[in-house]
Amino acid sequence: MERYEIRLSGSGGQGLIVAGIILAEAAGIYDGKFVCQTQSYGPEARGGASKAEVVISDEAIDYPKAIKPDLLLAMNQKSCDVYFFDLKPTGLLIVDSTHVKQLPTTRAVEIPFTQIAREKLGNEMVANTVALGTLAAITGVVSLKSLEAAVLARVPSGTEELNRKALEAGIEAAKGYQQEKENRGSHAPSID
Repeated sequence: MERYEIRLSGSGGQGLIVAGIILAEAAGIYDGKFVCQTQSYGPEARGGASKAEVVISDEAIDYPKAIKPDLLLAMNQKSCDVYFFDLKPTGLLIVDSTHVKQLPTTRAVEIPFTQIAREKLGNEMVANTVALGTLAAITGVVSLKSLEAAVLARVPSGTEELNRKALEAGIEAAKGYQQEKENRGSHAPSID
């Protein structure tokens, strides 16, 4: 794998920093890749801008931040609007369609992570884990086994089963998206 840059973005309180750490640990500790993880967030604890970046490579990483992300996960409209134009022309945009209603491209993967977390799991706080499941299933940037191990090692004690189900819900959402893509034919964005 050459350098692969991921930006997870949204607002404070959506768990994107933790999601970035989990993704980095899945790639680095469990998959044995070189990895760098950085983060930034606004001064507000909840509601302010938040982003985490993960750079994954088979070789040593010379610069730790995402320059032109290969993948952008946007969990709200503002982060989609602000960060979309940093994405590589061939990059993949994945959005939480619960909160992102105006897309800057027709080549986006739209999955309602927050709605899935609320309706299937009864807890919006695991929308970040649902999103990680989808991201890994679609891109293959980390193995699903490694991602599950990283999730279970990082989440608060007592929430392991909830987070395992959230990860599975994200993987199922990705499978549903890919099935829908096949049914629509060539009009869906390519995620291979």
